[in-house]
Amino acid sequence: MNNCGESCTDKKFLEKKSNTDPDATASIGVMSEGTDVIRDNPEMQKIIAGDAHFHRLGWKRLTIILIINAIALGSLSLPAAFASLGMVAGVLVCVGIGFIAIYTSLVIGKVKLKFPAVAHYVDIGRLMMGGFGAILVGFMFVTGAILVIGSHCLTGAIALATITQSSICSVVFSVISAILLLLLAIPPSFAELAFLAYIDFASIILAIGVTIIATGIQRGSMDADTANEWSAWPKPNLTISEAFVSVSSIIFSYSFAVAQPSVMHEMHTPKDFKKAIWALGLTEIVVYTLTGAIIYWNVGQYVQSPALLSGGATISRIVFGIALPVIFISGSISTTVLCRYIHGHIYKDSVVQYINTKKGWATWLGAVTIITLAAWLIAELIPFFSELLSLVGALFISGFSFYLPPVMWFVLLKEGSWYDRENIQSAVCNGIVFLIGITVLGCGTYASIVGMIQKFDSGSVGRPFSCSSQ
Repeated sequence: MNNCGESCTDKKFLEKKSNTDPDATASIGVMSEGTDVIRDNPEMQKIIAGDAHFHRLGWKRLTIILIINAIALGSLSLPAAFASLGMVAGVLVCVGIGFIAIYTSLVIGKVKLKFPAVAHYVDIGRLMMGGFGAILVGFMFVTGAILVIGSHCLTGAIALATITQSSICSVVFSVISAILLLLLAIPPSFAELAFLAYIDFASIILAIGVTIIATGIQRGSMDADTANEWSAWPKPNLTISEAFVSVSSIIFSYSFAVAQPSVMHEMHTPKDFKKAIWALGLTEIVVYTLTGAIIYWNVGQYVQSPALLSGGATISRIVFGIALPVIFISGSISTTVLCRYIHGHIYKDSVVQYINTKKGWATWLGAVTIITLAAWLIAELIPFFSELLSLVGALFISGFSFYLPPVMWFVLLKEGSWYDRENIQSAVCNGIVFLIGITVLGCGTYASIVGMIQKFDSGSVGRPFSCSSQ
């Protein structure tokens, strides 16, 4: 009987997993060594239990987790984006980007199926560009996730301040928001978070619905002379900077691709991912387009960002109360995705990765705390909503959802030459998507930074770590 301890057990287990489909449970390989080994080796038992625990996700749970990872803060910025772009361009951009996001997510899923060892988006970067790709995509993955969590922290602070109508320093609400995000991110498995996802989804749909009804009633009570005006065309004197901030905000709304490999890695049947992507994408397109168009039509050029502020003081307090679950649950799932990558990378050669030992839980809680603290600092340093979402969309979502998936097709999926008859259509399609992503990266990032500078110079936002209203 082998009694070489934890390190030996981990090594054998990982060697076995590296040569098999990691989505299959480890017990198949371990059982071959005999039931006595399993019974007498507690570490082996933890490995079997841990691996099984992290492969319980079906396509329906995958769908709902990805939905709430996307249909959250993004939907709150859409009416303001419509106000800048106009109704026609707003609808076209919203629907067009939605279908592009579906296509690129299908590409990402095919990569995951072809390379089962992929556990996070960073692993795809390594497959495409080696060590440099892992570093580049890893930086984007970590930084983008922290910015997203920070945006949830910021929105949580705005929501708490709006609900309470308190004169308490806004930094206090920001701290409370961060603590709630931290507590909800403690469960390490996505399957464990699935039940919260249903609450989250109901929360955002109800909040949007109440906002639509309230703004519709307000519009109906106005006479023709005082009714808020909306336009089918871009607002007068729309600058390139403002246009790209709006487009980047819409792109942010379709940000589920960054979490897709991480969540797919917990599926018990990964090939079912296509059902989830189509259900998710079509749901997003319908919800986003209706949210942006109807609230903009109701409120007109005076629509605010986040849109929940557009219903008036009383309605805003009610709607923000309804939306609290989506603000904090969606943000906590982003924390879980990032911490799963960091924790799993650090302890990839140890049973600690399964978070079912004392050391596993201690290090997991430490990772969640550090990431939440970093996100809170971001929320205080960039204390305004639309520009923060736009910056995240331009810098990172443009890559994860647009220009990186076409590279995956050319490098990892394409068989034969790109100009072969069976490849030419896909090659042209992926080339166009790549150019869209690169354009958004450059122009969107510039526009977001310009918008931030202008807001700071005009004094229309509070200074970092100030007690002024967010």
